[in-house]
Amino acid sequence: MTPSVVEGAVGSVAQIFGPGADTVARTVLAGIAIAPFAFIAACYAIASSPHMTDQGVTVTQPIPFSHEHHVGGLGIDCRFCHNGVESSPVAAVPPTATCMNCHSQIWTNAAMLEPVRRSLASGEPIHWRQVNRLPDYVYFDHSVHIAKGVGCTTCHGDVARMPLMRQAAPLTMQWCLDCHRNPAPNLRELADVFATDWAPPEDQDERGQRLMAQYHIHADNLTDCSVCHR
Repeated sequence: MTPSVVEGAVGSVAQIFGPGADTVARTVLAGIAIAPFAFIAACYAIASSPHMTDQGVTVTQPIPFSHEHHVGGLGIDCRFCHNGVESSPVAAVPPTATCMNCHSQIWTNAAMLEPVRRSLASGEPIHWRQVNRLPDYVYFDHSVHIAKGVGCTTCHGDVARMPLMRQAAPLTMQWCLDCHRNPAPNLRELADVFATDWAPPEDQDERGQRLMAQYHIHADNLTDCSVCHR
């Protein structure tokens, strides 16, 4: 490109930059300033997306066990299978004998239950795949949450409508902290902890504050690092 020439009283001066050069320079400088923040925001968005957290992902199991059928249809209580949930950090996966309490009498020859019958005969446990998985450096105690009025569906979703189990919540640190900072909206009477059809009543704000006092929940300490990282 041939530089243009500006005529002046003193002489001719070559114009190296075009009329839009200043705008381009300002745009580039603004982009350089904004780029790091945009990159961090993009990384955060990706890290908290279902693609990374597995929220909504249905896990293939060795047996297509349906919570919708057993819980929603038959009304089986969570504790029938997950009998450690009130007394142990882990909810527990039922042994094969628990399945056979019923299936030694009904659907005894169903093809889909062949792995259950084989497990009982061989003594080899069924290798269920974990659906709700937390990192190894996170300590989570089911029994504490149950004793403080946090219901199963608060974290696990409406299992009574899940033909196959999936992770309902993101289970991120931010998601946990949101509840630890303000647990009142998620607290229930202990009689309702295992109710899959529970919904917050209209006076949940007031009721939640009352339950916090009743359960001796002190939210000021719930965000301490040692609560979840031990």
